[in-house]
Amino acid sequence: MPTPPELPPQVFRQAVEQSALAISITDAKARILYANPAFERVTGYSQTEVVGHNESLLSYKVTPKLVYETLWAQLKRQRAWNGLLVNRRRDGSRYLADLTITPVVDGEGHTSHFLGMHRDVTEVHRLERQVQNQKAMIESVVDAAQVAICLLDERDHVVLDNQEYKKLIGDIGREPAATLLTHLREQMGSEFDAARARHRTIHHREIRVERAGRSARWFACAISWFEEQDISAEAFYEPIHRHYLLLTAQDISELKRQQEAIRINSLSALLAEQERIQSLRETLAGAVYQLEGPLNTLTAAVRLLERRREGNGEETVDATLEAALRDSRTALETLRACIPNQSLEAIQPLNLNEVLRDVLKMSTPALLTAGVVVEWNPALELPAVSGGATQLAALFRHLLANAIEALNERRGDERVVRLSTLPHPDHVEVILEDSGPGIPAEWHYKVFEPFFTTKGAEKGHLGMGLSMAQDTVARHGGVIDIDPDTHDGCRVRVQLPCANGG
Repeated sequence: MPTPPELPPQVFRQAVEQSALAISITDAKARILYANPAFERVTGYSQTEVVGHNESLLSYKVTPKLVYETLWAQLKRQRAWNGLLVNRRRDGSRYLADLTITPVVDGEGHTSHFLGMHRDVTEVHRLERQVQNQKAMIESVVDAAQVAICLLDERDHVVLDNQEYKKLIGDIGREPAATLLTHLREQMGSEFDAARARHRTIHHREIRVERAGRSARWFACAISWFEEQDISAEAFYEPIHRHYLLLTAQDISELKRQQEAIRINSLSALLAEQERIQSLRETLAGAVYQLEGPLNTLTAAVRLLERRREGNGEETVDATLEAALRDSRTALETLRACIPNQSLEAIQPLNLNEVLRDVLKMSTPALLTAGVVVEWNPALELPAVSGGATQLAALFRHLLANAIEALNERRGDERVVRLSTLPHPDHVEVILEDSGPGIPAEWHYKVFEPFFTTKGAEKGHLGMGLSMAQDTVARHGGVIDIDPDTHDGCRVRVQLPCANGG
């Protein structure tokens, strides 16, 4: 085995002299015996100025006493010490020194010298503290934000969140981010997957989160993406990038409740106006209907007289009757012209569950006053129907008002209204049941005739309500009837065709 070449002694000195680290050698009492050129560049002291002086001439008072005690305790055990000291340069300026002191042990096991190596890490420390301060500031701002914020890694694991996000855990589930992302994906479909694949920002999206036994919550959500470079050694020359998803969710439930209240109030006002106009239509239509009977009789009488003309007297009677008939028809046409036209409304795809929810909200005061319990059983998925939202709302509101009135007539223990929706291949069925006195079988069809009423004119009913309801259903291409198989209470069925044929 070849003998390794010996390192010339002068190489050690040259290496120390040319080292970029500040190196000093002291005796066992920490008096400086040697300092290299780098020591002068760091401290400002030349070798001639420090030789013979204690290393403590570099010390500055802000370094805690405990640090020096720990330093000497380590050196006395003949172990190397490494740490940070605040030192003072020759010009009085301070710097942070990353210092390593190693005891030099002689052949007899005694510490004969100390080898000190240190470098100025003031700038490194400043940058580290700046990063820490910025991180702490950002975390404080994020934590104080009134918006739920969370950062997810590429596996959708939450790596950072704030207090508002933590509050959601008790409200919408163990991992709110998963719930919110699921709702966003359901709402956006393939658009969500495309945005995620390309790391595109998703701006303001409103989603509704249902909660068992509690009111739903609304959130305005947004998604942004951040890229991070891997800090491992293996990624130094070949950067590895990681992407993080930043999800923000602002609770807008109160705003939605206010908007919903405004919408329901507006809808109630609109329906009230329509009901007023409908009432006027019913009254005028009733008057026209009542006048048409005698007028038709009068017309028949005139025609009969025309065939029996036998003398001048009869011609005078004929002329008088003709004038009366003409004036009556003019009055009838004038009265008919006073009937308000049916308001036009845009036909659009509608979810009957939403229409019925609005009707229940508007009817809540009446239901509470009457002490009526509502069993609301909407189908989970319902195809859309084509129709006018206000017309259909008015239709079901009228049917519900009839049910409440029927329950008020029967002072029984059970005061229940059951409202259900059922999907069918080509139509949607709405079933409204009440536990009232019901309608006799012989009246199941008559109640839809104009001016037929079971409640009496003295109660202000003209008997046009169900007739108008049937007219509304017919205009929508549907049918309405009373279930003949129901013997307890009344069961009204409304069937409306699906939009685009189902």
